[in-house]
Amino acid sequence: MLSATTLRASAPAILASKHLLFTPGTRVVCCGLLHGGQARKFTSSTNSFFLATTPKANQERPLKEFRERSFPHPVYTEAQMDEIKIAHRKAKTWGDWVALAAVRVMRKCFDLATGYRHDSEIASGKKTPYGTSAFHMTPEKWLARFIFLESIAGVPGMAAGMIRHLHSLRRLKRDNAWIETLLEEAYNERLHLLTFLHYRQPGLFMRTMILGAQGIFFNLFFLSYLVSPRTCHRFVGYIEEEAVITYTRAIADIENGRIPEWENLLAPDIAVRYFGLDPGANMLQLLRVIRADEAKHREVNHTLANLSQDEDPNPYALIYEGGKPHPTKGLDFMKPQGWEKGEVDGGAVEEYMKPGKEWKTGGKPVGGAPTATTGTTTTTAARVA
Repeated sequence: MLSATTLRASAPAILASKHLLFTPGTRVVCCGLLHGGQARKFTSSTNSFFLATTPKANQERPLKEFRERSFPHPVYTEAQMDEIKIAHRKAKTWGDWVALAAVRVMRKCFDLATGYRHDSEIASGKKTPYGTSAFHMTPEKWLARFIFLESIAGVPGMAAGMIRHLHSLRRLKRDNAWIETLLEEAYNERLHLLTFLHYRQPGLFMRTMILGAQGIFFNLFFLSYLVSPRTCHRFVGYIEEEAVITYTRAIADIENGRIPEWENLLAPDIAVRYFGLDPGANMLQLLRVIRADEAKHREVNHTLANLSQDEDPNPYALIYEGGKPHPTKGLDFMKPQGWEKGEVDGGAVEEYMKPGKEWKTGGKPVGGAPTATTGTTTTTAARVA
């Protein structure tokens, strides 16, 4: 019997043999040996709603090595993730009320489609007092909800980024760094989806639902963004508020022993590499990281909705000096309701974000917020495209 080390060393010669036959399962094992990947099992289901189509083997195919990702994910600390709370921004304008009403309608439809029941006790961040005998979401229902949610959540960032990209090309003007943040959000949501697909592969019915929902949602969001991008960002902010509630309840279910199947379920390799998790990270740790991502999207979109859509620079792309709280890509300074225009860099950016205003240096905005010093004013040299 060959050891794993010997087999890995002789794999090229073995694969070159014309007479060696491989079964599908053998291919997966050999692929894992060649790339040094760690096999992580899929959970099994007899539910036809989640009838697996690919991969056929009951293992995760090891990932090939790629260069560094274009959108690297920040590494969150446990303390930062503990600080994630359910929050809601009150509607103030007619656009806010339209966005909130649209989210509530979508939520009702989404709950019906995925068999979700809203528990106000758990949704408020409390652990369930009802015990394991009460109604609770099964692993299959949770994964149905996660997959459907993430397949839709990746649309707004891509649609908004595409519109702003074309807008910049058409008007021959800079975009003030909004595009990259929006595309990164879409990329992050897609990685969430790919992560959950390592646990369940949707069947024909689920795929049809996703196809129809994406087609309708993309076109509605596209047209709405052309009319009122501010309302669309507020809409996404409210959606992310609901996503935080959803993941908070899932985390509470695991912590209360309602989903024993997930207590020792490993996070897939794609999540370990992207999120920077420990190799032994489990489903609970994975959901905590994803909830933190959704909380960040909540903050970003509420912040973008507070700004002038045509003139203001993206505060998440600016370089700040000093230790004052400011928008960041990570969880260093979180504001669930979003940063108001005057709060960015202590209000220094407020004056210079106004349409038609020049920076104090006499030049056009270059992406850095002016930082006051003794007797002079300097500009952070961050180029924004």
